[in-house]
Amino acid sequence: MESARTFYQIWRFVQMYRETMGMIKGIGVGIAAAAAVTAVGAKMMKDNKRLRRSVHRAMDAVGQAAGDMANNVASMMK
Repeated sequence: MESARTFYQIWRFVQMYRETMGMIKGIGVGIAAAAAVTAVGAKMMKDNKRLRRSVHRAMDAVGQAAGDMANNVASMMK
């Protein structure tokens, strides 16, 4: 019975290691994709004034909406 328990512990350790490595690889791929999108976006923003203006407006709108939601939640908590 002790050998079965030891086998299970080793098997579980190997499974946790595999799951952790899969998560780390996924994070690495996500970081690489974000870096590529950032590089392309920076190049486009540098070359296109109209795009810069529309992105700025969109960022302001999202920031304003987030601020409104935060205020609503704060007023509900009072």
